[in-house]
Amino acid sequence: MIMPFSKMQGLGNDFVVVDAISQPVYLNQGQIAKLAHRNFGIGFDQLLIVEAPQHPESDFHFRIFNADGSEAGHCGNGARAVAKYVRQKGLTWKRQLRLSTNTATMQATLEDNGLVTIDMGKPRLEPAQIPLRFAEKQTLYSIDAGGISYKVGAVSMGNPHCVLKVDNVEKAPVQTVGPMLSQHKYFPSQANAGFMQIVDRQNIKLRVYERGVGETLACGTGACAAVVVARLQGLTDDKVKVMLPGGSLWITWQGEGSRVFMSGPAKVVFEGQVEI
Repeated sequence: MIMPFSKMQGLGNDFVVVDAISQPVYLNQGQIAKLAHRNFGIGFDQLLIVEAPQHPESDFHFRIFNADGSEAGHCGNGARAVAKYVRQKGLTWKRQLRLSTNTATMQATLEDNGLVTIDMGKPRLEPAQIPLRFAEKQTLYSIDAGGISYKVGAVSMGNPHCVLKVDNVEKAPVQTVGPMLSQHKYFPSQANAGFMQIVDRQNIKLRVYERGVGETLACGTGACAAVVVARLQGLTDDKVKVMLPGGSLWITWQGEGSRVFMSGPAKVVFEGQVEI
């Protein structure tokens, strides 16, 4: 089977996007992992498969697969890429779209300045919703990893995140502590681990170790989670610029009970096709 695809990126977080509306797409976990390999495949952080809507209130559904072939529930950068993709491919002419994933439904707006704004919905803070093996909701949770106790915030943005505040994000132990937090027994579905440095009330720096992927240049849901965790501690205002290794996202959250909005770029790198 010859499968056409678009290679896209949002702040260096790169995707292969495939249209499963115009053609059947059947890929197993091994095939996805092979395609994700940066030496022997196309190379990507996530594969995004665009499908017909599953509900009347949605315009498109998309599935998200990590580089190891595992399926994810949500991807903020991926949502921006999908919104740009369906518009550029002529699958819709709308500028406001309702997109669904396996765990969330969100509204995407294609802005005149080329950015895409995503309504990411309300963050889930109850441990059972994250999921997190703690009985009661807390602002910070104590988690032991590698013999050290870390105070982390935890939130679900459609996928589970833990966020650790650090003094210097460049020196943060992302490669060592990241996988220990991500795969900790307290997170039964694993978690994305964010390392956050507060610059001031309107700016933070962030690095993210993504479950099933490793450290990426950007993580949209991770940026949202970091702002939620920071704001719950009173460390930031409701509009925050999140500076990631691949570039910046703009996150707005007015506090508990409010929805999170994320604005950022999404670009096509090249078009191609691959034999499966």
